[in-house]
Amino acid sequence: MKKWNLVIDVPRCFGCQACTLACHDEYHGNAFPGYAAEMPRLGHRWIDVRQREKGEFPVVDVAYLPVTCNHCDDAPCIKAARDGAVVKRDDGIVIIVPEKAKGQRQIVDACPYGAIWWNDTAELPQTWPFDAHLLDTGWTRTRGSQVCPTRAMRTLHVEDDEMQRIAREEKLAVLHPEYGTRPRVYYKNLGHYFKAFVAGSLAGEIDGVTECVEGARVTLERDGATIAETRSDPYGDFRFDGLDEASGAYRVRIEDPRFAAGSFEFQLGESCYLGTVPLAARANA
Repeated sequence: MKKWNLVIDVPRCFGCQACTLACHDEYHGNAFPGYAAEMPRLGHRWIDVRQREKGEFPVVDVAYLPVTCNHCDDAPCIKAARDGAVVKRDDGIVIIVPEKAKGQRQIVDACPYGAIWWNDTAELPQTWPFDAHLLDTGWTRTRGSQVCPTRAMRTLHVEDDEMQRIAREEKLAVLHPEYGTRPRVYYKNLGHYFKAFVAGSLAGEIDGVTECVEGARVTLERDGATIAETRSDPYGDFRFDGLDEASGAYRVRIEDPRFAAGSFEFQLGESCYLGTVPLAARANA
């Protein structure tokens, strides 16, 4: 049987909030019996585009991560609910049934992703129902997928075996797999948000003038093994991405036929800029 899944390509998201606004437009002022009660005008972000700044001047990245109900196959909210207030449909979508969930705040607390919101006025737990009321009428994409200008969101209606094949081939991941909830929201390039980077610049004297050093071979080593390699760009800049935060000691080696080989060590906590690295002239120059 085909089931609904959402794939989010993290680097493509630039925080425009179009998906968040489309969700608000769909559910604020509208009630869909059996699917969702009206969304409050303020205070709820059923598609919550989270923002994270990484690095330090002059190399700073801002990464964005849309987070919503994961429509988990082993959903903690279902276990926490009473009287069938949360159901898992055969097509994979989790619905908090508004007619049954009134007063059940424990459903909010059960979500480890913080994706369920409490409506004080209605005394209801609420979350994004995967636009199930639209899909049930023949829509093939969620509103967020439709409005995303960079196509960072993709709606897939496929059988589980096919979804797992796609996940393997595209190297998709889920948020916090250690929770064991088996989400149906997948992320591509998730490390763009959670992983660290290190950057630096190279400069050296060329024809009596200190210049940016382009084309130098820069390698990143850990425990004596090379884990990445790059070349400095026309501005002398180099960068390594996808590193684990607080991962400890690394060594950078720099090779260029115009300069003496050099190396230095650093400790990686969060993403950082190593500054301008001066290259010394070769001994026989």
